[in-house]
Amino acid sequence: MARQQAYDASAIEALKGLEPVRRMPGMYTHTIHPLHIVQEAIDNAVDEALAGHGKRITVGVFKDGSVEVADEGRGVPVDLHKGEGRPAVEVAFTMLHAGGKFARSGEGVYHISGGLHGVGVAVSNALSKRCEVTVYRDGHRYFIAFEGGEVKGKLKSEKIKGRQTGTVVRLWPDPKYFDSPNIPLAELEHLVRSKAYLLPGLTTVLRVETKGEKTWKYERGMAQYFDFMLQGRELVAPLFAGEKFFDEKAAQNTSEIEAGEGASWAIGWVAEGEIFADSHVNLIPTRSGGTHEAGFRNGVFDALAAFMETRALAPKGIKLIADDLWSRACFTLSARIVRTQFHGQTKEKLTTRHAGRLLELCVCDAFELWLNQHPEEGGKIVELAIEQALARLSRGKKFERKKSSGVATLPGKLVDCAADDTSRNELFMVEGDSAGGSAEEARNKETQAVLPLRGKVLNTMSKDARTVLANKELQAIATAIGVDPHGPDDDPDLSGLRYGKLVIMTDADVDGGHIQALLLTFFFMHAPRLVASGHVYVAQPPLFKVEVPAQGKGGGGKGAARRIYCLDEEELDEAIAQLKKEKVKEGGWEVSRFKGLGEMSPEQLWETTMNPDTRRLVRMSFDLKNIKKVRQTFELLMDSGEAEGRRDWMREHWKTVQADV
Repeated sequence: MARQQAYDASAIEALKGLEPVRRMPGMYTHTIHPLHIVQEAIDNAVDEALAGHGKRITVGVFKDGSVEVADEGRGVPVDLHKGEGRPAVEVAFTMLHAGGKFARSGEGVYHISGGLHGVGVAVSNALSKRCEVTVYRDGHRYFIAFEGGEVKGKLKSEKIKGRQTGTVVRLWPDPKYFDSPNIPLAELEHLVRSKAYLLPGLTTVLRVETKGEKTWKYERGMAQYFDFMLQGRELVAPLFAGEKFFDEKAAQNTSEIEAGEGASWAIGWVAEGEIFADSHVNLIPTRSGGTHEAGFRNGVFDALAAFMETRALAPKGIKLIADDLWSRACFTLSARIVRTQFHGQTKEKLTTRHAGRLLELCVCDAFELWLNQHPEEGGKIVELAIEQALARLSRGKKFERKKSSGVATLPGKLVDCAADDTSRNELFMVEGDSAGGSAEEARNKETQAVLPLRGKVLNTMSKDARTVLANKELQAIATAIGVDPHGPDDDPDLSGLRYGKLVIMTDADVDGGHIQALLLTFFFMHAPRLVASGHVYVAQPPLFKVEVPAQGKGGGGKGAARRIYCLDEEELDEAIAQLKKEKVKEGGWEVSRFKGLGEMSPEQLWETTMNPDTRRLVRMSFDLKNIKKVRQTFELLMDSGEAEGRRDWMREHWKTVQADV
């Protein structure tokens, strides 16, 4: 056994500059290919255009593997930074959390932007062999270069004729940080083209040295983009396109929405063929959706439901659900949010809580008004939704859930749901009886079932199916789900699956994390087909609650009492910082930490963890082709014989590991 290093001050390593990015690139960007580090430079260029500076953005891809992004903005500042004593452009490209987008509510140079954390182009620089930055401003051209993230020579400047302004960033991504050094050109093209239709009047250019040049400019914005995407296909009803942004007066009537926030959208329904859905926040693509997309979907569906009720169009014996409306919908959505919060640095999913309500306010009344102004076209949309509902019910009969009268008796502690539609039903596997009781009261009885678990389940890493089924807790899970334990090479019968979503819901502490790991081991090792097909999820309950009392007289508008839930300490810090900006009296709020799910009232548990509109779920998934690699990872982390390897792994990844030691 290797001799362990003494645990003293010498064991504490402080990473400086861009070293954390180079050590752990996966925490800051995608490492499959370098597209995201290029996107950071594109987003900066777009933020300038969004702020009204520049009408053209050019992206170039060269034979030597480099990519260049040029804009017509104000140019990155080059004067000396007071705190650092270095040119501001150098600070922006070599320091994490250094940028011009932290200030909000009209206090800074950007009111609305995609950037927030101040790590964007610094990450791009850190993961590039070379980075060159050329800045045009104040009648000068400035140039600075970096290699391996470090400055290669001082900032140079020369006078130029004319009033050219802007920034040109050229990157040579370092292949050692990525699985593939090649940027997917199709994705890059979609990204560059999308900026043009999201910001009408902006010209975007993509030059690929080996393939030529493409240019986009959409004067009609989203409507023109729809024509391109539909490729001649007809819509069931005319395109519903619109926008709504809140001004100072309108924002004063809400507790969270700020002036300038809102959205623009275009939505249409097709009877057949592929559909598409593109959502963005501050012109950044949110491929995994988020709170803004959920609010948009809810607002559109609520408007249709109101239209159907007003005109008595609801069919007897059929209850429409949101999926019936959205299964044939094509849409593009562009939200503008002042205080953006994303799930992860890659910003693929928005988690800003008030964005859902914001989008509902933007689109619901507008769509209901449009439907009543176009009753015939609205009727066609209703007919299409009813057709989808009938098709859904027909499919549901084929996969009707097995009742307790079937082969296996359902576990007695299972609190089942009423609906027979597998695609809608959800099973929450909850830690402890107390949390199970709250979940039972909080749930939607129609579609949500609860299975309380007592204690920590068996570690199934090295166990066979017979041993797994001999364990009462795991047997209860398998029986409730309706699918027997199986291996990656098996072809299990999934027709008995009783729930479309299998949600692991544990406390946000060490014990809860351990139970979560044990359950994931069971699913990945003994039900891999369920994971691969996207049925397994992990709930993310909040750790903190902030109670904000009513401010001022009357308690209305921005002064209304409210409750803010925070997933972790980072979100808590952001929430408190926002309260201070809103001039809430220091210490006027009360912060409490949830010790467990059982501490939450049913209302709180529903609002934070079970309500599909506001909860946060992480979907577990993998490609069965990679099962060998997945198994090796689980063996390292969960096998009792891998203690030494696990210890080494934790030493290497200590910054991202929580351990009960």
